[in-house]
Amino acid sequence: MVAQFLGLKLRLLANIFRRSPIQLVGIIIGLVYGLGLAIVAVIGLIGLRFVDAPLAASITVTIGSVVVAAFLLVPLAFGVDDTLDPRAFSLFGVSTTRIAAGLAVAALVGVPALAIAVIAVAQVVTWTRNPLATILALLGAMIIVVTCVLGARVSTSIAAFLLATRRAREITGLIALIVVVSLSPLVVALTAVNWQRDGLFVLSGVSDVAGWTPLGAVWSAPAEAASGHIGLALAKFAIAVVFAGALWFAWRALVGWMLVTPQREARTKRYSGLGWFASVPATQTGAIAARSITYWVRDARYHTSLVAIPIAPLIFVVALAVAGVPGSVLALIPVPAMSLFLSWAIHNDVSYDHSAIWLHVASNVSGRADRLGRIVPALILGVPLILIGSPVSASIYGDPSVLPSMIGVSFSVLLAGLGLSSVISARFPYPAVRPGDSPFAQPQASGTAAGLIQSVAFFAAIILALPALGLAALGLMYGGAWPTLSLLVGVGLGVVFLVLGVIWGGAIFNRRGPELLAFTLRN
Repeated sequence: MVAQFLGLKLRLLANIFRRSPIQLVGIIIGLVYGLGLAIVAVIGLIGLRFVDAPLAASITVTIGSVVVAAFLLVPLAFGVDDTLDPRAFSLFGVSTTRIAAGLAVAALVGVPALAIAVIAVAQVVTWTRNPLATILALLGAMIIVVTCVLGARVSTSIAAFLLATRRAREITGLIALIVVVSLSPLVVALTAVNWQRDGLFVLSGVSDVAGWTPLGAVWSAPAEAASGHIGLALAKFAIAVVFAGALWFAWRALVGWMLVTPQREARTKRYSGLGWFASVPATQTGAIAARSITYWVRDARYHTSLVAIPIAPLIFVVALAVAGVPGSVLALIPVPAMSLFLSWAIHNDVSYDHSAIWLHVASNVSGRADRLGRIVPALILGVPLILIGSPVSASIYGDPSVLPSMIGVSFSVLLAGLGLSSVISARFPYPAVRPGDSPFAQPQASGTAAGLIQSVAFFAAIILALPALGLAALGLMYGGAWPTLSLLVGVGLGVVFLVLGVIWGGAIFNRRGPELLAFTLRN
């Protein structure tokens, strides 16, 4: 039975090379990249044989724990295409144990399994320092491969249940994005470490903790033996064996469950009433505003932007904090920064409509109504954000006199950015993810122009807000009437830029309506 599973897996792998030339080139690049990383790891592990055991332990346990965690979490976070789904064998009358064992052995055939096997064997060289360390490293190599392969199979099977529907995959992708972006402050903090002076201390602390977890115990056991800590080595090896055994029983239980459980299907939602359309004026602007609000509430592409709006300023604040900027000054950054990202989020709004833009063109919707309706969701979110967040920031800063400046700068960035986005989305649209596709999918076409347009939309909004920013800076330095002037100038210029942007963008939309329709249908 195992031989049949292995033969089936080999045939599936061979079929990969029968795809189109472009896909084949991508697959080959991925294979070369993965095996190249494995070779680099092997060279590094062999080199660690000639350094002190504590340093070698710190490096191998830390990196090894990350590798095991990747095998466990990546399929669960993003889902993978399971070519050998246990449910495909539910009608063959084979016992659960035989199917679980056969699929587990077949999972050893593949680039990820091959890469981790090579790395696991290479770590044996690192710990050939005494007989016990060598034995534990040899046994540990097998446990590493088993743990990674079974962990990936368990995660893939769980993902097959949890991520069966598009909505579930989108939500999980958003959660994964939040987690990954939330780790950025950690990356920024690590870049601030003086690795020449404190690197060994940091790695040692991480490896000491990871070595007692199921992720790093198998990597740490031979390291403890090499340092003469026999009791600790055996204890950590026992943790690794128990974890590998638990993964086997979990995998067998999942196979048994999947053999008798049909694939989850998405439930069709039923909506009643007019929704937001019943809450807005019966005008062109109101109808477009209602549709835009509906997009922001239901469309995963907008959800991704909304998640990034509060996280991106956080990364910036953490980077400045690491650089030594006082915390009171950092309190003034988040609200204007979130206002900037919120206004920037609609700079390509026309492309998000895709073929639905034909409704606007066919019904001869006014360009101004289109531009004004699209900015309503951003205003609904942005105005309360500024009015609530600015007093909080001013109180954290410790000086209420900065409140007018905070409001002025934030409104200037938000309104000017929305006016600018109204022009750019009509004049310079670029390909975006299509409706219904994953928000993390690659657009059908993109290039240097997209990056240039994004940069211009972002930094031009900052340039338009420079008068309010300059007056706010004078207020911080000298006080007096400068904060009030920053408020008046910021709000006044913001309104002016918003009105001009809506009028100019509306004129462009009226003139280029058919071109925009052709562009969205083509991309």
